[in-house]
Amino acid sequence: MIFDTHAHYDDEAFDEDREELLVSLQSHGIEAVTNVGASIKTSENTIKLAEKYSYIFGAIGVHPNETGELNDEKLNWLKENSSRSKIVAIGEIGLDYYWEEPDHETQKTWFVRQLNLAKEVKLPVIIHSRDAAKDTLDIMKAEHSQDVGGVIHCFSYGKEMAREYLNMGFYLGIGGVLTFKNARKLKEVVEYMPLDQLVLETDCPYLAPVPNRGKRNSSLNLSYVIDEISAIKGISRDEIIEVTTRNAKKLYHL
Repeated sequence: MIFDTHAHYDDEAFDEDREELLVSLQSHGIEAVTNVGASIKTSENTIKLAEKYSYIFGAIGVHPNETGELNDEKLNWLKENSSRSKIVAIGEIGLDYYWEEPDHETQKTWFVRQLNLAKEVKLPVIIHSRDAAKDTLDIMKAEHSQDVGGVIHCFSYGKEMAREYLNMGFYLGIGGVLTFKNARKLKEVVEYMPLDQLVLETDCPYLAPVPNRGKRNSSLNLSYVIDEISAIKGISRDEIIEVTTRNAKKLYHL
């Protein structure tokens, strides 16, 4: 059974058929999902989903582009709610320089504070890093992030950066982008990296794999990602499913 380590089922893209889709997941071979917060509001939504469905776990945190909303009170809310039994990570947190809002210093400040929160509450982190490779790594090393561990979500850098994170003991989240024609760098990373540090993710409703690229994504599309990993690494689908599900449970201390 497959473990989707990163989804956003609280997104409005699922408003019309959320219940129907989530109820169907296990019959389609999806054992578990971690729904991931990206703001205080979506973190609240995530807690509700995790409470409603036995096979949905939650991560709470504030995405770099939403850190303008953060203050001490909201950080304290994250801390208080991180002790809920089904909250398994702090995330998604990090840096995103693709968008200029908020400014880089604000993003960095709240990235550090959320990393420290994860250390304090002893939860792994889900890292979002876009167009910010050096700053992300520098901060994570300075803050000794390997002490809490976690996953680099939607890994998008090359082999050298992959090596840095793998050496720190982090998992790399691999999803639909791997099936894109222009994903040569990512295919090289998957070929190079050990399977025991790879976890499957969708980032749904975003980043649907080929042949559904551009459509709404869901955990049901992970089969295409598994096929691609199988082709790249020459490993059977069954072994990929078995190892990545075990990795996901280790990642989230389940």
